[in-house]
Amino acid sequence: MAAWLYEGVLLFGVVFMAGLLFIAVTRGHGTLPAYRHAMQAFAFVIIGIYFIWCWSHGQTLAMKTWRIRVVDARGGPVKPARALWRYALCWLWVLPPLEVAALLQWPMAASLALCAGWVLAWALASRLQRQRQFWHDIWSGTRLIDADPPLNGLS
Repeated sequence: MAAWLYEGVLLFGVVFMAGLLFIAVTRGHGTLPAYRHAMQAFAFVIIGIYFIWCWSHGQTLAMKTWRIRVVDARGGPVKPARALWRYALCWLWVLPPLEVAALLQWPMAASLALCAGWVLAWALASRLQRQRQFWHDIWSGTRLIDADPPLNGLS
């Protein structure tokens, strides 16, 4: 979970640079709702490229820091198509509560509380899984492993 939070901090920089690029290319023109949705779609694609590329190479920067590696179910490298599927499934961490909050037109505080509760429930549900992997990893055929296992069983 700590790696996940650290990843969010690092993604701030990625999204910030993507936003600057989007504003520079579009010169900030466009009607507000359409412009906002286009910028969100652009950020979604840029974040996807970041994760798919990093996972295809084994680790994101946050995963390197926490010595975690993503591999396929057999322990091999993750192919880009599998990384794309993993990226799509990762959105199950946040999209369901955001959709519910939007449909019910909840205020921001209630929406954030719903999101926090959903993320907690989603994380706890992974503890029920035999290998204690997150559900998006199970469904995408990937798993997280220790990137630097102890040598000869020594800690």
